[in-house]
Amino acid sequence: MRRGRLAARLAAVVAAALLLGGCGYSLRGNLPSHLKTIGIPLLANKTSQPNVENFLTRALVEAFSTNGRLRVVRPEEADSLLEGEVTGYQIESIAFDPRANVRQYRLVVTLNLRFTDVREQKVLFARSGYQERADLRATGVVTETISLEESAARQAGTDIARAIVNFTLERF
Repeated sequence: MRRGRLAARLAAVVAAALLLGGCGYSLRGNLPSHLKTIGIPLLANKTSQPNVENFLTRALVEAFSTNGRLRVVRPEEADSLLEGEVTGYQIESIAFDPRANVRQYRLVVTLNLRFTDVREQKVLFARSGYQERADLRATGVVTETISLEESAARQAGTDIARAIVNFTLERF
């Protein structure tokens, strides 16, 4: 009796594995096999926030480089391109101390993104109004916080870039 249950469970596990394997399901996604490289041109900045396009583009390059699925190359040498524009950049106060000093901010970045297969000249996805958020802590007094905002926003940009990499690659 016990042997029959074990055999039935084993058969069910094997069948599930075969079904999942047969339908192309993968935990890493299935990028088209000819896509080995990605180019990331400088994002356009449609906001009034200076320099946001530079630190977000650098963060994207770093995030794709450390992900390892696509090698980052110059756009003119790439199999695929991730192009975009920053259309929104907003820092919101989300946490306060008992004296009403801001203790935590949330950076919300809105982008229009397009991921293109250059070889097949095909848009793999285009997304307008894509938003990502990252929280950052306020440190010290207000003047210190203002001077640290740029470096904190860069760190938040790193978190946002990682989310964009996941959004881009895990859809395949």
